[in-house]
Amino acid sequence: MPGWTIIAIVAIVVWGIVQINRSRAGIVKDVKGNESIGSSADRQALIEAERERDELRERVQVLERIVTDANTPEARETKLLADEIESLRSPDGDRANKPKEDMSE
Repeated sequence: MPGWTIIAIVAIVVWGIVQINRSRAGIVKDVKGNESIGSSADRQALIEAERERDELRERVQVLERIVTDANTPEARETKLLADEIESLRSPDGDRANKPKEDMSE
């Protein structure tokens, strides 16, 4: 590999490291290209947004689990059994609410 290629690769890597360190330090550029350190309020807002995002991800996971668990054959069988028990608990022994499906699947 020629020497100028190695120099170019090293320069790109160093530039990347500098950019990463600037972003970690909170140095931002405005529309005119002026650099300034971001305020602590911006950092707090970012931390709050990340926390809220994580909470929402957890909620979505719970909802996905509820949706998928309710559609399994075991869940349907459990629902049928619960409905049958409730129909037997009714004071008049009403079996009109008894499920029509066969549970021997």
